[in-house]
Amino acid sequence: MAAMLEPPPEIKMTMFFIPARIMTIPPSSDSPTDQNDAPAPLHLDAIEARVLGTLMEKARTVPDSYPLSLNALLLGCNQKTSREPFMELVEADVVSALEKLKDTGLVHETSGGRTVRFTHNFQRGVGVPEQSAVLLGLLMLRGPQTAAELRLNSERWYKFADVSSVEGFLEELQERAQAKGGPLAVKQPKAPGAREARWAHLLCGPVEAGAATPGAASASSATALERIARLEEEVLQLREAMQKLCTELGLSPFGQG
Repeated sequence: MAAMLEPPPEIKMTMFFIPARIMTIPPSSDSPTDQNDAPAPLHLDAIEARVLGTLMEKARTVPDSYPLSLNALLLGCNQKTSREPFMELVEADVVSALEKLKDTGLVHETSGGRTVRFTHNFQRGVGVPEQSAVLLGLLMLRGPQTAAELRLNSERWYKFADVSSVEGFLEELQERAQAKGGPLAVKQPKAPGAREARWAHLLCGPVEAGAATPGAASASSATALERIARLEEEVLQLREAMQKLCTELGLSPFGQG
């Protein structure tokens, strides 16, 4: 009985403390302080700008023929009207430009049917509204222009309410923040004797102010030639109609009476 009342033997416990190692995580290379989120400015060469501008133009002016085949795109790039400067590209030039534009996501290739065709993705790829895309497309194709000339030349692309609305979108392009890629257009100094200043795009890099006057004169000449060509075509159609009418009435051929 006494044995049963004896206290249990003392149990001694020894605790060991192991110092913990503090782990530090190195800063990620994607840290906001080390990463520049601003996109790189878009920089095209002259042929890429011509190819891209032609796709943008044909998408609006001849939608039934769009997307464009390689041959149709080549013909559009080498037009003698509505182009400044005039170019004589070959197929290899256009193919090379298309490959670079596809890499940047500004052009897509479609393979419906037997013919490969191409579409542009300018508005979404650059991140500008429709009206700004129209103005940049015209500047790429026709060179520096005044706001009034842009409104006139854009009639088949987009109906601007007035010249002031054109100027508003141009000013937005000029003041575009660096976080979005920087300015895409610039207002050039007014040339001697000119009534209005002209605007140029910056998609091919900075524009020299001194180069604005010749290009502007050529652009105006191209517009005049285009109008003359339309008038000549209308005169020819009228002449043919008159000759047909004279034949039906048994009269002398038109212009020989």
